[in-house]
Amino acid sequence: MKKLAIVTSHPIQYNAPLFKMLASGGQIEPMVFYTWEQSSQGKKYDPDFGRDVQWDIPLLDGYNYRFVRNTARDPGTHHYRGIVNPTLNEELSAWGPDALLVMGWSFVSHIQALRYFHGKVPVLFRGDSTLLDEHPGLRRVIRRRFLRWVYGHVDYALYTGCNNKQYFLRHGLRDDQLVLAPHAIDNERFAEPDAVYRKEADKWRQQLDIGPEELVVLFAGKLEPKKNPFFLTDLTRWLPKQGIRIVVIGNGVLEAELKQRAQGDPRVLFLDFQNQSRMPVAYRLGDLFILPSQGPGETWGLAANEAMASGCAVLLSEKAGGAVDLVKDGVNGFRFALDDGEKCAGWIRALAADRERLNEMKAASKKIIRDFSYDRVVTAIEQIIFQIK
Repeated sequence: MKKLAIVTSHPIQYNAPLFKMLASGGQIEPMVFYTWEQSSQGKKYDPDFGRDVQWDIPLLDGYNYRFVRNTARDPGTHHYRGIVNPTLNEELSAWGPDALLVMGWSFVSHIQALRYFHGKVPVLFRGDSTLLDEHPGLRRVIRRRFLRWVYGHVDYALYTGCNNKQYFLRHGLRDDQLVLAPHAIDNERFAEPDAVYRKEADKWRQQLDIGPEELVVLFAGKLEPKKNPFFLTDLTRWLPKQGIRIVVIGNGVLEAELKQRAQGDPRVLFLDFQNQSRMPVAYRLGDLFILPSQGPGETWGLAANEAMASGCAVLLSEKAGGAVDLVKDGVNGFRFALDDGEKCAGWIRALAADRERLNEMKAASKKIIRDFSYDRVVTAIEQIIFQIK
C-alpha cells in the first residue's frame, strides 16, 4: 500500500467524499494535512455569503487527517500569507509519504511544500485554474513566468477539464504529465432517493405558489460579482408575464441591489442560503439550472454538477470554466455568451413550450454527469502512483 500525503487548506464538502473513497479503496493510505488550522472549529464567517457557515454533512469522517499549526497574522484562504505553517514540511517528512498531493499553490506553505519535496518524492498537484480571464499585457507575461516556475516543481497534474488542461500546458507542463481527474461531486447524494426529493420539492413549490405547469429557471450560489446574478433580472425583459419563474437561492454582497431590481416582479423569487442536506431538494425546484458567471475566478461551477445530478437541464455561461465539459449544446442544455441574454431567453421560452424536449435534456444531464465522478479521480491518482518506480 502506498502512502499519499495530501496538503489542502480546509475541509470542504467537495473533497471529503474523495478522501474517504481513497482511504477505503485498499490501494492507498491517505493522510490529509489541513493547513488552515483555524478551520478546525467548523463554523466560519463567509464574507461572500455575508454570514457564518457550517456545513451540515460530515467532512472529517472515514479518513485520517491532522490540522497543522498556522501562525499567519490574518489566517485564512483569502490571501497568500493567510496559510503559514512552520512545521508542515517536518510533519510531512516524519509521516514518510511515497507521494505528495498539493491542492492549490497560492499560499506560503503550499509553495514551500512543492519546493521542499520536489525531487524527494513524486509531487502531484490539483488545481482548476483556466485562461478564461487572462488579458494581454505585461502582467500576464510576468505571471506566466512565475507560474512556469511554480509548476516546474510538479511531476503530475490532475486536470479537471478542457480549460484547466490548456492552462497547465500553457504554463510549462507536458501532456504526459497531465492526467484527467474531472471535477466531481457526490453524485449519488444528489441523485437518490429521487422520488423522496421530488415529493419534497413539489410540496415546496406549492408553498412558493409555483404552479405545476410553470417552468422554473433556478440559480443557486453566492450573490457576488463573478456569479453575475443581475443577468437573471435582465432575462425578464424577454420572458412572458406568465408560465416561467426564476428562483434565486443564496445570499451575498449583491443581494439587496438584486432584490431592489426585481421588486414588484412576481416571476422572480428569492430564497436564503440552503445547507448541503437540503440542496438535493432545492435543485428539484428547478427545471433549468442557470449559471451566468462573468468571472474572474469562476474556474468551474460545481453547482452545475449538483444540478445535473439532481436532474436539471443547464444553461451555462461560456465564462464558467466547466461549461465546455458539462454542456452538450442542444442535448442537456446550452452554453451562452454574456451578451446573449435575448438568445438565452429564447431557449427558455422554447423549452417551456416543448416539455418533451425539456424532459429529454433533464435525463441527458443525469447521464452525462455520471462521468464526472470520484471514482474517476481515485483511478487517476492510483494510475499515477502505481506507475511510479
